[in-house]
Amino acid sequence: MAETPPTKAKAAPKAAPKPKVPPPTPIVPRATVAGRALVAVVAIMTFLAAITVGAVMAVRSTAEVWRADVTREVTIQIRAGDKAVTDAQVKTAVDLARQTPGITEAHVLTEPETGRLLEPWLGSGLDYSDLPVPRIVVLRLDTSSPPDLARLRRTLTDRIPTAALDDHRTWSRRLGAMAEGVMFTGFGLLALVGAATVLSVVFATRAAVATNRAVVEVLHFVGARDGFIAAQFQRHFLKVGTQGGLLGGLSAAALFGGLMSLPRLGIGADPESPGILSWFDPGWLGFAGMAVVVVLIALVTALTSRVTVYRTLRTIT
Repeated sequence: MAETPPTKAKAAPKAAPKPKVPPPTPIVPRATVAGRALVAVVAIMTFLAAITVGAVMAVRSTAEVWRADVTREVTIQIRAGDKAVTDAQVKTAVDLARQTPGITEAHVLTEPETGRLLEPWLGSGLDYSDLPVPRIVVLRLDTSSPPDLARLRRTLTDRIPTAALDDHRTWSRRLGAMAEGVMFTGFGLLALVGAATVLSVVFATRAAVATNRAVVEVLHFVGARDGFIAAQFQRHFLKVGTQGGLLGGLSAAALFGGLMSLPRLGIGADPESPGILSWFDPGWLGFAGMAVVVVLIALVTALTSRVTVYRTLRTIT
């Protein structure tokens, strides 16, 4: 009797693949023309704010350096007259200065040095021998133990009637006033930039709510809390503010870094005639201020959108 071949076990049917669930659609579209435009606007505003902060800090630090240099030196000017008499008066002034406690050095400017001081007004290559150019004595002061300049001025006036002591207080006050004026102007510009950023975010948030008003109304009527809806917009605009803030802040920092590197490369580096590149250094405080601007712009963008959404939801009944 023939054996029947063994039957093969039927394979178990394969389970049907689970349908892919599409990711939830965000309430606020992630990539829209309006969103990209707002990133550009925030980047521009951040760039302007960071440039303002850097410029203010650069002017402030440069003014402090100049004021420190000015307060470390005073000058004695002796009107020109008979050469022998003038030379004797200069020697007397130097002796009086060196005898005054708190003065570390007394240097009489030579004719070439005096000529370099007059070059910006009279030009170079002139013969100053026929001009009544006063003799100048530069005094270096000990900042830890400053001298009694009032007493030195009275002594000079008594001994040398043609001598005058200039302590550069007027220049110091002007530099201080200039630095304060630049700082107040910078604060005003920052306020304007901040107001423009807030208004831009308000309009963008209202546009986003209007575009997705049907979705927002459904969520509102089914019982979604206002805080949940506002959080969706806040998260979106926080990303927008962060992206725009980073773009603007990094661009401003790169600009300052590039300008600071030019004198090191020999471009615009003239110690005798310093230009704008010689003071375009905001220092670490300036760069820290730029970072703070980026953070503030991102936070202001997010908070402004949240407040705007709350106010808009109140109009939905």
